Order: sequence, then structure tokens, then C-alpha cells
Amino acid sequence: MQIEQVRPELTWRLRQKVLYPQQKLYEMEMEEDNDGLHFAAFKDNAIVAVVSLFQRGDDFQFRKFAVDEGQQNMGIGSTMLTYISDFAKRNGGRRIWCNARISAINFYLKAGFTQTGQLFSKNGFDYEILENLI
Repeated sequence: MQIEQVRPELTWRLRQKVLYPQQKLYEMEMEEDNDGLHFAAFKDNAIVAVVSLFQRGDDFQFRKFAVDEGQQNMGIGSTMLTYISDFAKRNGGRRIWCNARISAINFYLKAGFTQTGQLFSKNGFDYEILENLI
């Protein structure tokens, strides 16, 4: 597996397939895409995971983290999370955080993230803000 920085539009297909299968591909573009850094994990020249990273000072938020369903539970998500955490730290980051779907909280806790207790719902999904000081 290889992780590379990619153009935002290369993340949209997997974003849609894993996170929002009921939506159209063109709905995957976020206004903030042009302000972020986007990473993809490649396996046999196919994109198997994507994530978008946004920096505000020494604070890094990642969004739209998706691993192809056929590639889950193989360590790809953990490798991506370590990669972007290390990237953030190398670039002056002190905290990395996300709006985690409730269904994904255990994944982040295993990776050393902590729960903040800040819960909210958006577009039919329930979230909690999770963070890791790096």
C-alpha cells in the first residue's frame, strides 16, 4: 500500500461509495476542498482509502475519511490515520481531530483519540468530536 497526496476530486468516488451511497457523485465536492490537503491510499493502483485534512494554525481537522468496504479491517485505516497524524505533527500540529460518526468511535479510541463529549447530529448522522494531542 502507498499513500499519496491527491487532487480533491480523486477522493469523491470513494467518499460517495462508502459514506454517502444515496447521494450523487457531484454532491461529494465540498467548498472547503480547495483549502485542504487530500490523501489516498493505493493498493494495486486502485484507491482503497481517502481522507481530507484541513489546517487552522496548529490545529488539524480531518474529514471524509473512507476505506473501501472490501478493504476494511486490514489495517489500512489505521495506517492512514497514523500517516496524517505524523504529517500534521511535522507541519506544526499540536492537535488532530474529527467529527466521528458514532459507529466509528471505537476505531478512533483504539488509535489513541479521546472523546470530548461534544455530540451533534447532521444530515441524519450522529457524531462526536474526537481529538488527539500530537
